[in-house]
Amino acid sequence: MAAEQQNEVKMPQMEENKENSIDESLGLEILQIIKDSQQQHGLRHGDYQRYRGYCSRRLRRLRKTLSFKMGNRHKFTGKKVTVELLSDNRHLLLVLMEAERAWSYAMQLKQEANTEPRKRFHLLARLRKAAKHGEQLEKLCESPRVDAKTKLEAQAYTAYLNGMVQFELQEWKSAMESFNKCKTIYEKLASAFTEEQAVLYHQRVEEISPNIRYCAYNIGDQNAINDLMQMRLSAGGGGGMMAEKLEALITQTRAKQAAVMSEVEWRGRTVPVKIDKARIFLLGLADNEAAIIQADNEETKERLYESLLAECRDTIQAVREELRTDVKQRERAAEGADSGKVSNLQYLHSYLTYIKLWTVVRRNESMAHALQAKLKEPQTDENKRGPRPQDLIRLYDIILQSLAELSSLQGLEEDHTFQKEVALKTLVYKAYRCFYIAQSYVLVKKWSEALVLYERVLKYTREVQSKAKSFNNSLKDLPDVQELIAEVSAEKYSLQAAAILDTEDIAEVPPQQQIKDTTPLSDRLDNFRLDPTLLSKQPNLVQFPPDFQPIPCKPLFFDLALNHVAFPPLDDKVEQKGKGGITGYFRGFFGFGS
Repeated sequence: MAAEQQNEVKMPQMEENKENSIDESLGLEILQIIKDSQQQHGLRHGDYQRYRGYCSRRLRRLRKTLSFKMGNRHKFTGKKVTVELLSDNRHLLLVLMEAERAWSYAMQLKQEANTEPRKRFHLLARLRKAAKHGEQLEKLCESPRVDAKTKLEAQAYTAYLNGMVQFELQEWKSAMESFNKCKTIYEKLASAFTEEQAVLYHQRVEEISPNIRYCAYNIGDQNAINDLMQMRLSAGGGGGMMAEKLEALITQTRAKQAAVMSEVEWRGRTVPVKIDKARIFLLGLADNEAAIIQADNEETKERLYESLLAECRDTIQAVREELRTDVKQRERAAEGADSGKVSNLQYLHSYLTYIKLWTVVRRNESMAHALQAKLKEPQTDENKRGPRPQDLIRLYDIILQSLAELSSLQGLEEDHTFQKEVALKTLVYKAYRCFYIAQSYVLVKKWSEALVLYERVLKYTREVQSKAKSFNNSLKDLPDVQELIAEVSAEKYSLQAAAILDTEDIAEVPPQQQIKDTTPLSDRLDNFRLDPTLLSKQPNLVQFPPDFQPIPCKPLFFDLALNHVAFPPLDDKVEQKGKGGITGYFRGFFGFGS
């Protein structure tokens, strides 16, 4: 009876636990899981293959943990997650990882499709597969057991994947609707939570916004191109598919405008532009320069300068190839050499080279301004290497080299106004270079050299002021020489004061301490002198190795008397040995007698 009562008690408890587990809602932080996984497993460096491998391994672990295997090693049996099977949020995570694996494979194929266009078909198939898994996740989240936040995130995720598919298929209107739906959901979620939790949703909205503006432009909104240019400017160098699309869109827009452009005027000469690449570059030149002026920080400005220089180099290469292939152009160039006038194509090449070299000058000047500001700031961390005047000297060397190349451009040798302008700019940058060379000498306390260089800076600035009267417009884009003169004057006074203080410090030291004597301590024991080297690791105590000294040699004895000694005759002894005969010989041989 007691056992039956215990069973009756247990049965209601089990039923209550089952009801509680049904009432418990399932939740999944979809966007948080996606972003963390992507950042930790390859997408920080754009490695989609590594992220796809991670998704596959995590899927295998989830299936093993949930006992949700697809058959056995011999036979595959397809199995889908249904609403009835939802007992753990890991079932939702299983479908999410399948969608992420398909999406990452599509992005990997997107990178490879640049060189292998056939992979674009496989790319579209994988994107559709990802969207299909996203729709399955959204249906599962419609279950009453799933909380409201997870439902909204699943809807936004599915809308994003559908928008990506339609974006690749160039179905701009449908893609724009999907992205707008995704954006609206994330904005609602961001407004419903705290600021810390809303940061992730705001980042996602910023990622989607360029796609929406791009779709709007392709639908027919011409104002969207300005928004896209601003997005490109504020992107901070971020790459990815949208960055490629933005660059392609800007190039496409310029190509449409280039059809109207036929010529360009520079230095009073009009040159026809027949090369499409040169037209596109010259049309976008004003936009690029305006973007550089509007750049918020030095990093963005440096990136835009590099982009402009790369585009300029490609354009110059295209013009140079046209010069090589045009045989008639060479003949005209030979004829023009006699008349002193270069051909139109060669003059266009000189104009593009001028743009490149002057852009290099402006880029290095911008970098020099940033270094000057850092040089004036107090250095807090002694272990960290800060900017030095030598860094600025290198930048001004590059500027002067570019100006030297400018003065030797073909077609401008006889343009005296241009040559004078370049010479004036060269003087300005020489003055700045000389100033920072003097600063580097000040750091090592070479006062006389620094003072001479400061005088040279003033000489350059006086020449600039005397020549700049006839070139008022040429100094607009150059550094202010008057500020340099004021700075040099102040530095000269401080330099003279430092030199005087330095000589007073030396005068306070006794003369015997100023003498640098290499005599070792053992040879000057009778003279007192403060020698700090005696406490160092290499004290000068004795001379080593010691010098050679003369010593007495060991005498040599020669036997000079030997030649004058007369020895006694030995004939009688020799005759006695000979008297023995043969008998004596045998006795001696066998050892008998002697």
